[in-house]
Amino acid sequence: MQTSTRDRIVVAAARLLQRQGYVGTGIKQIAQEAQATLGSVYHFFPGGKETVAVAAIRHSTEEFSALLRKALDSEEDPAEAVTACARQLADELRESGWTDGCPVTAAALETLGTDSEIQQACADALRGWEQLVADKLLRCGFPAESARELGTMVICALEGAEVTAQVNRSEEPLLVAGRQLARLVGSYEV
Repeated sequence: MQTSTRDRIVVAAARLLQRQGYVGTGIKQIAQEAQATLGSVYHFFPGGKETVAVAAIRHSTEEFSALLRKALDSEEDPAEAVTACARQLADELRESGWTDGCPVTAAALETLGTDSEIQQACADALRGWEQLVADKLLRCGFPAESARELGTMVICALEGAEVTAQVNRSEEPLLVAGRQLARLVGSYEV
């Protein structure tokens, strides 16, 4: 099945944003990576680079949500599920040569303090991932408030651990975060 030009543009932009951030990614580079003309990029995204970036962030959000959901569902025990998430992130980061970290981190940090669509898409991504973790915990019998707060804690810790792992070119920060988060999750009596 052939990928549409629009989809190639979105996927190329998503990979470039993940590796280079919003500021470091140009519209011409997106077109080149997507094997599309600049005219095609503007045809599908008349708002230009920001519009492409928002579509790319949403695409990356869905990809990461699927990875997170799969890791969370791989273990029945919620503490083990959190450890599985950290291991999965560590494996993928190592396999990418330490370049493919969180798909929204760079764009989120570059647009801090703005009321842009990019910032909103990044915030939506993080909230959605927190909710996926909270939903797993709710299914395991955690009270709603604890599940919500732990969902936030897990995503915050994994985000920080992933950046630290990238910078240090080491899986250890993610593996340590996974073990410690599992201890935290396991400390709740449900």
